[in-house]
Amino acid sequence: MRYRVQNITIYERYIKRIFDIVCALFAIICFFWLYLLITILVKIKLGSPVLFVQMRPGLNEKIFPLYKFRTMTNDRDENGELLPDDARLTKFGKWLRSTSLDELPEVFNILNGSMSVVGPRPQLVRDMVFMSKEHRRRHAVRPGLSGLAQINGRNGIGWEEKLNWDLKYINKITFFTDIKIIVNTVGKAFIKKEGINRRGTVSDMDYGDWLLSEGKISQEKYEKGQEIAKKMLEQGYK
Repeated sequence: MRYRVQNITIYERYIKRIFDIVCALFAIICFFWLYLLITILVKIKLGSPVLFVQMRPGLNEKIFPLYKFRTMTNDRDENGELLPDDARLTKFGKWLRSTSLDELPEVFNILNGSMSVVGPRPQLVRDMVFMSKEHRRRHAVRPGLSGLAQINGRNGIGWEEKLNWDLKYINKITFFTDIKIIVNTVGKAFIKKEGINRRGTVSDMDYGDWLLSEGKISQEKYEKGQEIAKKMLEQGYK
């Protein structure tokens, strides 16, 4: 699905991609030692694979593989099903998440063009299928390593507010806005060390789960949405 964005700035059209590439290369060169160190630690503490790969909807809802360092084990129950997140998240994994170091491999997503330094965070496919047509306009731009929602509460704010921050960002993308978001992200993630959790959960609640828990959608609509998301992942969505 393709979306048109009004008020596209000169920065967004001609400069933002160059800025992304420069930032990504700078991060890889300057922090190569850190990538290597975390790779070794993940290998020792969690084993292989070192990277966690998950398919996410990106620009124009084209699905792409998002890369992160692993933070959880692959422990399963007697039926072969993965254990709940809180049972698989290790102490080391919690530390990686609290420092946001688990997201360092996303720099390679920025380098290959599937992501940007700044933009709406790439949500899950099973989140996207429950979004309104208006909220799905967030996919009119490349998803980002950080965005307005991340510096205005991150997972401490509700879903609707988070999605509205994404729309506010895409309405007018400027160089100074991106710089402000980057500076604020560094301050919150590495100085204040704000975590990802909300309401005591290990991971943020899926959008569909939240809508169902709030009574905003029926069980039937929830199950139908989950089935659509599953088919999108199986077939690829373009």
